[in-house]
Amino acid sequence: MADETNQPPPPNPVSQSGPLDRVTALRILQRADDLLEAGETEDAARHYQRVIGFDEPAVTASALFGLGNAFYRLDREDDAQATWKAVLAMPETPSTYLAWRQIAAMRVRDGDLTGAIKAYREADRRAPAADKAEIASRLGWLAKETGDTRGAARQFRRSRGAAAITLTYVIIAVTAVVSFTAWAGQAGSGFDLGPLYPALWLDKADIASGQLWRLFTVTLVHSPSQTEFFLHLGFNMYALYLVGPVVEQIYGAPRMLLMYLASAATGSTLSFVLGPDVPGVGASGAVFGLFGVLLIASRVHNPVVDRRSRAILGQVGMLIVLNLVLGFGLGGAGVINIDNAAHVGGLLGGLWLGLILLPSGAPTLSRFWQGPAGSTPAGKTSPMLQLVGVAALVVVVAVGLVIGTDSYRQAREVGAPAVTIHLAATRPG
Repeated sequence: MADETNQPPPPNPVSQSGPLDRVTALRILQRADDLLEAGETEDAARHYQRVIGFDEPAVTASALFGLGNAFYRLDREDDAQATWKAVLAMPETPSTYLAWRQIAAMRVRDGDLTGAIKAYREADRRAPAADKAEIASRLGWLAKETGDTRGAARQFRRSRGAAAITLTYVIIAVTAVVSFTAWAGQAGSGFDLGPLYPALWLDKADIASGQLWRLFTVTLVHSPSQTEFFLHLGFNMYALYLVGPVVEQIYGAPRMLLMYLASAATGSTLSFVLGPDVPGVGASGAVFGLFGVLLIASRVHNPVVDRRSRAILGQVGMLIVLNLVLGFGLGGAGVINIDNAAHVGGLLGGLWLGLILLPSGAPTLSRFWQGPAGSTPAGKTSPMLQLVGVAALVVVVAVGLVIGTDSYRQAREVGAPAVTIHLAATRPG
């Protein structure tokens, strides 16, 4: 029997010739990116070169783009520009936009302002929504430098307009106004909470009687406690401020609204089925849903987003864990009444929506990278399948409401008129 300790190490795919399988090619690309980030530029360049020629355009284009960056850091600017131009000669991929941006920036440094304007316009055609303001601003300055004052004014208006109020901020504003109005409208002491809380909160008796709008309006009111209100509302709205714009950037405002409301419904439904028989308030079922959307989108669809959004996508898993630990920890210890069923229900709804709905606001790698032979890439999911997926979620909510109503009517527990809160905490950073 051969001595296994004397066996040679497995060959390094970078030093081997011949075709690569897809998994190995992607691993080499990831390693190249890590090396470039660590400053090991020459080694990164060798890794990128090994992948060039792979039979998926998006993979080869990504390798060419990375190699161009490596050449640029090695002060081989002519080679860098030629390599980025090679990306442009390929079929359209997510790297096409990035290559146009690099070429535009290089033309600015070379003093070729007319060529830079052309390159930035090509980049602008392909840019994700979050990048368009920056590109418009650069086009504005270039137009000004070339004497096109009218064009400069137009581009500067575009750059300011790209920062307009988003749907997320509208939701935050409406929620804050309604929550504060309800909290400030309490009369006296005890459980005299004024008219808004009983009209909007999640109450099992009202849901069982058919008041289904409460599945959604529960997000508009927060803890009536004099000591907990601002903490509860503040945590939830800050969490929404972090993740809402990213979902909106990736999916567009209409789908973001659908996801927010659907997650509110799934969270409220699971609370109706499993939660205590006391009124619930808070938006974190819906916020947890947006967490779930981003967790799945970042791993299945691979959206091409800006740096801030990439940072949040990288932290969303930790945010989910932190929220769940706090929810079950504080709730289990009796420190505060937290409706963890609503959190879990919203999260599950968001995970499902993130899987079945395709991003419409940002380009994705999944639309370009092909899977194994005979498979359907995620980016090619048909609109009909997406509609079926949403319909399936509606059916699940309907079934949950039937089960919850039957359970409530058979075994109603009469307890003190406490209020559970739907609380989302966030990790700063």
